[in-house]
Amino acid sequence: YTTLFRSWVLFIFFWAGYYPRMIHLFMIFLGGVTIVWLIYEMKQIQKTASSLANGDLDYKIDEKELFGSFRKTAEDLQSVSNGVSLAVEEQMKSERLKTELITNVSHDIKTPLTSIVNYVDLLQKAHNAEEEQQYLNVLARNSARLKKLIEDLVEASKASTGNIQADIIPTNVQEMISQALAEYQDKLDAADLQAIVNVQDPSLSVMADGKLLWRVLSNLLSNCVKYAQSGTRVYIDAKAGNEQIVITVKNTSRDALNVDPDELMERFVRGDKSRTTEGSGLGLNIAKSLTELQKGTFTLSIDGDLFKAKITLPEAQ
Repeated sequence: YTTLFRSWVLFIFFWAGYYPRMIHLFMIFLGGVTIVWLIYEMKQIQKTASSLANGDLDYKIDEKELFGSFRKTAEDLQSVSNGVSLAVEEQMKSERLKTELITNVSHDIKTPLTSIVNYVDLLQKAHNAEEEQQYLNVLARNSARLKKLIEDLVEASKASTGNIQADIIPTNVQEMISQALAEYQDKLDAADLQAIVNVQDPSLSVMADGKLLWRVLSNLLSNCVKYAQSGTRVYIDAKAGNEQIVITVKNTSRDALNVDPDELMERFVRGDKSRTTEGSGLGLNIAKSLTELQKGTFTLSIDGDLFKAKITLPEAQ
C-alpha cells in the first residue's frame, strides 16, 4: 500500500508540471486518498485493540504500514501485549512453583514426623536396651531435622520480608571465607572435597554485615557438602572490579543438573529430584535474600555439571 501510494503521488506531480489544472485534481485526489488511508490505519489499530481485548496476545500488527501517531499507538499496543504475555507466563510459573512448594514442604515435614510417630510407638511396646538406644538415636536425628526445617522456614520468611537487621560495615573478605571454611572443614573432609581459595588481594573488603555474609557462605558450603561430587574441588574466588567485590563458589555436581538456575533458588527446590538428601531446600533462597539485604546480588549459573554461585557486594572504600 505504501509503495502504491507513493507511485501515485509521483505520477500526479509529473503530469501537473505539464497541465497546471491537474493540481486541483491532485489536491482532491490527495484528500480522498488521505481520508481512505486514515480510515485504513484506524481500522488496523481497532483490529489490534480488539484482538487484545479478546485475549489474542499473539496477534502482531505490521507497524511498517502505519505512520506518525498511528505507529506510536501500534507500538504501545504491542508493548501492552508483550507485557500481558509476560505477566501471564510469570503467573503460570508462580502457580506451578506454588504447587511444587506445597508438595515439597509436605514431603519434608511428613517424612521426619512420620518417623518420630512410628518410633515413639515402638518405644511404648516391649523392647530391649539395645533397641531403645537405636530408637532414641533415630528420634534425635529426625527431631533435629524437623527443628532445622522449622528454623529455616522462619529465617527464609524473615529474610524475604526484610525483617532482619543488617549492620553494613567494611568487612574483610578473606577473613569471612576463612571463618566459613573453618566451620565446614570437617564436613568437607568427610565428603572428600578440597577447598581451593583464591582471593585477589588479602585486604579486599566489602560493605556487608559479617554475620549475614558468613551465613551466605555457610549455606553455599553446605550445598557443596550435600551435592558436590566426591573427590573433587570446591573453588572459592574473590576479586574486585567496578567498585564491587565478586565472590564465586564453584563445584562439580554429583548428580546431573537438570534444574533451571532460577528454579534452584525457589523455596524447597533441591538439586536431587528424589529429595533423599537431608535439608530443607531453603539454603540458596535464604542466601539470595540475605545478599539482597546487604545491597548485593546473588546469581547462579550452570554449565554441564559445573555449579557456580556468584555474590556481588559493594567494595568498601
